[in-house]
Amino acid sequence: MQRQTMNLRDLRYFIALADTRHFGRAAASCFVSQPTLSTQLKKLEEELGVILFERAPRNILLTPAGELILRHAREALAQVKQMQDIAKHTKDPESASIKLGIFPTLGPYLLPHVIPNIRKRFPNLELLLVEEKTEILIQQLRSGQIDAAILAEPAVDDQFERLALFTEPFVLALPENHPLSKQRTLGLSELQQQHLLLLEDGHCLREQALDVCALSGASEKEGFRATSLETLRQMVAAGVGITLLPMLAVQPPVPKSPYIRLLPFKNPAPTRKISLFWRKSSVRDAFIRELGQQFCKLPKSLFEMKSS
Repeated sequence: MQRQTMNLRDLRYFIALADTRHFGRAAASCFVSQPTLSTQLKKLEEELGVILFERAPRNILLTPAGELILRHAREALAQVKQMQDIAKHTKDPESASIKLGIFPTLGPYLLPHVIPNIRKRFPNLELLLVEEKTEILIQQLRSGQIDAAILAEPAVDDQFERLALFTEPFVLALPENHPLSKQRTLGLSELQQQHLLLLEDGHCLREQALDVCALSGASEKEGFRATSLETLRQMVAAGVGITLLPMLAVQPPVPKSPYIRLLPFKNPAPTRKISLFWRKSSVRDAFIRELGQQFCKLPKSLFEMKSS
């Protein structure tokens, strides 16, 4: 006599009866007749060689063996569901989840402008955002902890694919009573001998600001390093000093401060180039490229500012 092979359907019947403790309700939840469910469960017990349920006229109880097997049955079906989800997401990446890394001096100011369009274009996508400093994001990208990362150039080596997204200008933020605050625009050379408030080590914005300092003859203000861009903004408002701010960080919905004067630079203005990076080995290459295109559609007005 050929031995029956256990299948997922029988495990579902088993779990349904264990949950409902009633043959009729279990059968209904599985969309089969009660005799069909009862017959298949008897066959399952025969294959396993144990009794799973104590059957009484008005009571159904799991046996000790049934209790143990139930736990594994649930785990087996959960594993199958995960495999089905992986397959579904591979076939339909727009309904999957994706982990996107972004650094702190960009994320809060960029995302409000792109998330609505991403939700409209990919309504079933679960976008999981990871905000970390650049070095950590690169490590997470290499190890597979995130799927892609939005970083400032130059950021990583040639083991990653990249898509250029946009170029973001810097503006000078200074207190209202600063000698330069009377100007409408600023030449880079006018920063010579100025001392800028900068972020602490590890922020890519710090390195970008130091590059501007090197080009203009400015230097870092000693005795202070901020932990966040918002701290820099508050220090400028308090009259402590001047700093560079990325253009997106001074655009709505960020509120204007009455105590800060913002000056755009004359051309050639200092800028930073922002790109999307992902692993060359990623099976989601086409989808990540399509996602990246949503960041390329920002209006030009976000990167322009009239002197205040």
